[in-house]
Amino acid sequence: MPPTAPEGPVIEFHDVSYRVASTDVLCGLNLRVQRGETLVLLGRSGSGKTTTLKLVNRLLSPTAGEVRVNGVPNRDADVIRLRRSIGYVIQDVGLFPHFTVERNIGLVPTIGGWPEERIRARVQELLQMVGLGPQMSTRYPHQLSGGQRQRVGVARALAADPAVLLMDEPFGALDPITRDELQREFLSLQQRLHKTVVFVTHDLREALLLGSRIALMEAGRLVTVLAPPDFLRSTDPWASAYVKAFADGLQSVADRGTS
Repeated sequence: MPPTAPEGPVIEFHDVSYRVASTDVLCGLNLRVQRGETLVLLGRSGSGKTTTLKLVNRLLSPTAGEVRVNGVPNRDADVIRLRRSIGYVIQDVGLFPHFTVERNIGLVPTIGGWPEERIRARVQELLQMVGLGPQMSTRYPHQLSGGQRQRVGVARALAADPAVLLMDEPFGALDPITRDELQREFLSLQQRLHKTVVFVTHDLREALLLGSRIALMEAGRLVTVLAPPDFLRSTDPWASAYVKAFADGLQSVADRGTS
């Protein structure tokens, strides 16, 4: 019988602030990410979303407060082990251009000392999982489309089977059709894998589609945390402004389509 996962939140922010020089980038953040959920950090540029994400795997350290991962303050964790245990996907992917797809995906397992055959099998499993054929394993990043590179980035983040995924606007640079495809593939993957995901976006449609809950941020502060249906009905002025802008955008598209 498999071991039971520990109860309680996977990621916790306790009165977390982050300051650069005299500027408060993040102020007094209190937030919990529950096991198996996709928590979307939604907000405009400069709202503190990416800073919040980077505090989880210690790419940044808080000026004040504490971040816990699985109940343990992450400042007390070995930073290398911490980062290897958390998948990280960014908008521009960050693949190594001189590595094949197979070497890019297998990087963390290789560092972790996995046997070569196990790595090769894992790469093939992940290529299939993200909708790429086995022939992709020998290609280099410059031989791939933007959507294919992003799929490889997701596969690399999943390679060592981390329980936590951090995703920083992973589909933001893609054309609308490819972005829609990858969003739906992500939903399908998450329904199978049940990872704990923190997902950064400024796109309300993406937040509503992918999020179990939406954490709205503005000027370095947490405004509200709501499930998607509740977000649409929220009377909070910031949430309402997002919903109105979204609705106005849809109406503008409809108007162009009928003109």
